[in-house]
Amino acid sequence: MIRNILFDMGNVLVRFDPKLFVSRLDLPEEDRVLLMREVYLHPDWVGCDRGTHTEQEAAAKACSRLPEHLHAYARRLALEWDNPSDQIPGMEEICSQLQENGYELYLLTNAGYRHREYWFRYPVSRCFPEERIFRSADRKTLKPEQQFYDEAVKLFGLKKAECLFIDDSVANAEGAVHAGIEAVVFHNDTSELIAKLRKYGIRI
Repeated sequence: MIRNILFDMGNVLVRFDPKLFVSRLDLPEEDRVLLMREVYLHPDWVGCDRGTHTEQEAAAKACSRLPEHLHAYARRLALEWDNPSDQIPGMEEICSQLQENGYELYLLTNAGYRHREYWFRYPVSRCFPEERIFRSADRKTLKPEQQFYDEAVKLFGLKKAECLFIDDSVANAEGAVHAGIEAVVFHNDTSELIAKLRKYGIRI
């Protein structure tokens, strides 16, 4: 029986869309391509999630690879992507209903140290207090590595057979299944997600 619902953050609860963030910049296309490559598509960005360095350090490294006129934009993309804050419509209501129906909710996210600064500005965060968050940077492990899932359930004292994981990434969902946790993929469709949850006998 499922008792615990484990949620990914980006593109499940809140919008994280690098292409959108870059497209908002009033810059020529060649500059936007360069920024995307040197900020979001560089190994340094993944390193933030792994906790090998901070987002501030990643921004500084990106600036060292970019022309000076793009430095402020690089810092904005690395350090202010969450402004404006954008939740996935309907997910806060789903989380609230799951809690009301007695399910325990946990956040399992690939996120850097700055997560602590922006997360609690999102209203949906009220369903996931700090003690229910497994943040990759803190643990030096990333989805879809099995270590990530094993350490998360151990930290929270959960039984894998009583957990269901939700992620927008097929690879991350498969990683959870490989680790022994049932998982579903979220396709930005809350009606589809509710139908999937009900197939697991979850009351919603």
